[in-house]
Amino acid sequence: MIRFLVAAAALTLVTTSALAQTPGPCRKGVGFPQFLDQLKQDAVKAGVSQRAMAMAAPLMVYDQGIVNRDRGQRVFGQIFTEFSGRMASEARRVKGQQLIQQYAQAFARAEKEFGVPPAVITAFWALESDFGAVQGKLPIMRSLVSLAYDCRRSDMFRDETIAALKILDRGDLSPDELIGSWAGELGQTQFLPRHYYDYAVDFDGNGKRDLIHSPQDVIGSTANYIANGLKWKRGEPWLQEIRVPANLPWEQTDLSIKHPRSKWAQWGVTLADGRPLPNDSLPTSVLLPMGRTGPAFLAYANFAAYTEWNNSLIYSTTAGYLATRIAGAGPMRRPEAPVAQLAFNELKEMQQILARRGYNVGKIDGIMGQQSRIAVKAMQVKYGLPADSWPTAELLARLRSGA
Repeated sequence: MIRFLVAAAALTLVTTSALAQTPGPCRKGVGFPQFLDQLKQDAVKAGVSQRAMAMAAPLMVYDQGIVNRDRGQRVFGQIFTEFSGRMASEARRVKGQQLIQQYAQAFARAEKEFGVPPAVITAFWALESDFGAVQGKLPIMRSLVSLAYDCRRSDMFRDETIAALKILDRGDLSPDELIGSWAGELGQTQFLPRHYYDYAVDFDGNGKRDLIHSPQDVIGSTANYIANGLKWKRGEPWLQEIRVPANLPWEQTDLSIKHPRSKWAQWGVTLADGRPLPNDSLPTSVLLPMGRTGPAFLAYANFAAYTEWNNSLIYSTTAGYLATRIAGAGPMRRPEAPVAQLAFNELKEMQQILARRGYNVGKIDGIMGQQSRIAVKAMQVKYGLPADSWPTAELLARLRSGA
């Protein structure tokens, strides 16, 4: 669930013991065997039993292919309408509603105990694994120890490795069931091991927390994580499609800026079908994932749970939108005309210019993440352009001119 990342190229994942002996600069001469010995000691200190360590030991091998894949990943670059059209499909809406009926008792219990609506749970279920159909096929212990040994996110994956050992020790899964994604995520809603250990619940009453095979456990555990890990607010909305007027103060359209719905109504924002917004004080932001000529949404406080689940704006907006569809909202209005998008090289050039001008755009990768969008908005304000955070050819031309 931290991902939404894809490898730059297909990689064959093979154990490379020779490379395992070559420590990175952060290891100060410590090879993988010595590192693994220390990791095992840390796990025992954290409460992992010797029995669990013995079961996991054959799985804790180094895989250079996993490290290569981690370093070769990049944020997915499709625009929102393309991604949502594929991932928030009509088939997934229908399937999600069918599952809510099929597991009505578990969903009702989850909503009562945790306050998370069935549609919210089901949308994540759809996007993360296509309702359990695609959970990954790799031994996660191999991935976790390899990424823990690598320098890039060593502390994070050390803790994830220990959490996976605790899952094994608790009896939730057997060693041969520790199968998931290349990045170590497990189950039908792709929990990292720490989230699995902390938030998984036994919802089917069989004495195990099984997020790979038990739909009931998946439903309850996902609700528990959203409510208590992501701080979902019971009874409040998350995302709502709207129409925006041509003269909206575009600089106010940002997830960091909130106004009462009554204020947005004064500025001419309406519901998607043209009806007026409620004239109340409920705070919300206007979200424009493709700028002022693309789809528009009100993002409520609960939308923060989506960006915490996955910080990709395209993913989080798609997940929120799919949840509204499963809950009964109509399909999203398509832009009246195609929204112009700069080419990959042009986006990368824009990031390079912005970085030279002192803006923090994050990684210069041709992908407009949140930091790049903030920088784009700042330059739009400077040039007197509509400040909707969407990179345009006009803005790039201004930047190239050095004005």
